[in-house]
Amino acid sequence: MKTIITTSLAVALAMSVALPASAQISDRTIRIANGVAEDHPVGDGVDAMTQCINEATGGAWTINAFWSSSLGDDLQSAQSLRSGTLEMVISSTSPLVAIEPALGVFDLPFLLSSAQEADALLDGEFGTYMADMMPQHNLVNLAYWENGFRNLSNSVRPVESLEDFDGMRVRVMQNNIFLDTFQTLGTNATPMAFGEVFTALETGAIDAQENPYVTIDTSRFYEVQDYVSNTRHAYTPFMVLISKPIFDTYSQEEQQILFDCAIVGRDAQREASRALSDESLQRIIDAGVEVNDISDEAMAEIREAVAGVYERSAESIGADVIERVNTELAAIRGQ
Repeated sequence: MKTIITTSLAVALAMSVALPASAQISDRTIRIANGVAEDHPVGDGVDAMTQCINEATGGAWTINAFWSSSLGDDLQSAQSLRSGTLEMVISSTSPLVAIEPALGVFDLPFLLSSAQEADALLDGEFGTYMADMMPQHNLVNLAYWENGFRNLSNSVRPVESLEDFDGMRVRVMQNNIFLDTFQTLGTNATPMAFGEVFTALETGAIDAQENPYVTIDTSRFYEVQDYVSNTRHAYTPFMVLISKPIFDTYSQEEQQILFDCAIVGRDAQREASRALSDESLQRIIDAGVEVNDISDEAMAEIREAVAGVYERSAESIGADVIERVNTELAAIRGQ
């Protein structure tokens, strides 16, 4: 689905980049790899970013987007960026933990509680702090976009308490923090590539998976799942990454175009993501899936059960990183 580009986006496009007359803009082709389908809200962000780039460069740059991991999965694409053989990838932070372990901070359970809180964290000092880690890996982060809050779908029972997780066979990302989180909750957590999930659910090899509503909808998991529980156990951002070896060949003006237009794309993508999330939830309900909230009392017990994941993850993420994110979140929350 393509959401409309709003008035606020039009204003942002008009004001986004004002280049001096002497700026040198070279002809360039930028390939952007994605793991998602084109009808995902990332598509709206890419469209807005492309329009911004076209206006800023007078059409001198060609943007070619590749969807559904057609150039390899997110980690493979990121490695291609590092070697300078691919220009850009828009990737969830979770697979990138294999490159920069500190990014695992975004996988910690129940770190964030709202989209507004996520925006403040990612667009503030902590987001810059994390982005500054990427150039040492030959990557440059242009902006944070949104994957969203993750919820649990399954074919066994509604999850309304900690006990309801017990024994459930849950697919998790190939990520040690998610594995630890769901094992701690009492599930039989199974790391699995995303492309295998639908078939595994359909055949009963696994009972459950966890993803944002938009992914549950666009991947048609509602066809093979009976329940969705609003766990909101993790918020995952996307990073808009460009190859540093390629970025370093751009003039300062060209680099600024990339930063400015990635932010224009960010605003459009987040708006589309949040609108589509509500629509996706309704489609999931309309498909006959039972959707349930979890009481505050039960959620407090679930949060307490996984609190140890923070301590166990401190060595891989960095205790200083966890302390820093908690300090900034406390300031955002006015604590």
